[in-house]
Amino acid sequence: MNWKKLFSLATVFLFQAAALSAQDELPRPDGKPADITKPVQVYILLGQSNMLGFGKIAGEDGSLEYAVKEKGLYPYLIDDEGNWTTRQDVRNVRVMGSGKGGARQFNNEFLTISGGRIGPEVGIGHYVGEATEAPVLLLKSCIGNRSLGWDLLPPGSPAFEFKEGDKAFHYAAYKESPLKWEVGTKPEPINWYAGMQYDGDIARAKQVLKELDKYYPDAKEYEVAGFFWWQGDKDRYNPGHASRYEQNLVQLIKQLRKDFNAPHANFVCATLGQTAKDAEGVEKQILDAQLAVDGNSGKYQEFKGNVASVYSHPLSKGGASNSHYGGNAETYMNIGEAMGKAMARLIREQK
Repeated sequence: MNWKKLFSLATVFLFQAAALSAQDELPRPDGKPADITKPVQVYILLGQSNMLGFGKIAGEDGSLEYAVKEKGLYPYLIDDEGNWTTRQDVRNVRVMGSGKGGARQFNNEFLTISGGRIGPEVGIGHYVGEATEAPVLLLKSCIGNRSLGWDLLPPGSPAFEFKEGDKAFHYAAYKESPLKWEVGTKPEPINWYAGMQYDGDIARAKQVLKELDKYYPDAKEYEVAGFFWWQGDKDRYNPGHASRYEQNLVQLIKQLRKDFNAPHANFVCATLGQTAKDAEGVEKQILDAQLAVDGNSGKYQEFKGNVASVYSHPLSKGGASNSHYGGNAETYMNIGEAMGKAMARLIREQK
């Protein structure tokens, strides 16, 4: 046996393992700007209200201030004087609108803690920023109370029939209206169609990218490097939508890559925080669907190495998605960090 060679290989392995472990530990931001000559790496954040963010910044236990300053959590968020740190290499942009309506801008700054609430973008941005040498733009385009099976249904999604009691219903395909109608009857369209929120969210995100230097000063080029998805609450109130969640999620991943001309963009999905693996019914259907698309599940070989799912239940501090987890900032930080770590690992593995 070649002990010298074996020792050398073991040394390399331990060094790599230590490096990976170190990359999972976040340092304070160094305050240095990114190399603006490199294309901006754009990560698009989509979903419904919990992706928007309802984690309280100020207050007692449950707030971000309390978590950082009293419990010593997330130390990279404050400097030696106790002020919030800022990443000069990650921009945080949020736009929002209903359906295909106009965009309202909420954020356009380097990543820091401001305003009254946070979402998962804080943890996401710090981990992705550490894993990326180029400038990073987090682009959040979403609104609350939207389902994947209806409002956010991606193009290419077919209609299907679902039985409710002794009646069968036709559920809308992309661009059909209304949401459903009894099989054999004539539908009466409403002023909303399946996928209208998807169309609007994507259009608003694309408009930001058309005006890149307005959102990342002096930037000239970009590439869409990945997507983050945290959604599922509204679909759990409709058994028909829950039954199709996996199929719709697979189509969403494929369609997003097509719409942004980003066939190799990574995708990270987080499950609903209240749903444990021993759940039943519609909650179980949605959880299983979200875990199934993970590239390591083995179910979708095309997603191996480029899609990851985060099981959020152990990270949640209580409450449920429909109550925004009680506004507990630790839930939003923990899930955001886990999503950011998952994306950073996909980036490293691809390198």
